[in-house]
Amino acid sequence: MLIARIEGCTHVIGKSQGYLGLPVRREMIDCAVNGPGTPSMTTAWHPTPDELAALNAGAAVHVQLLGEMHPPIIVGVGKPPL
Repeated sequence: MLIARIEGCTHVIGKSQGYLGLPVRREMIDCAVNGPGTPSMTTAWHPTPDELAALNAGAAVHVQLLGEMHPPIIVGVGKPPL
């Protein structure tokens, strides 16, 4: 996956730690468990042509989280580019 610049980006994380830098949009969401006003961070990704072909062939999206604690996450699909 290729890092994308998320619409409404509020900051970039990880660059000072040696990573490429991940554009993030901080926002409040209505969460079914935590209720309205739940803080969240959203990022955007574009599949490479090979990954897109694999997805279209039925491959799953894998999400890896570094560390030993798994925070609650939401995985979804953004709007198509204009």
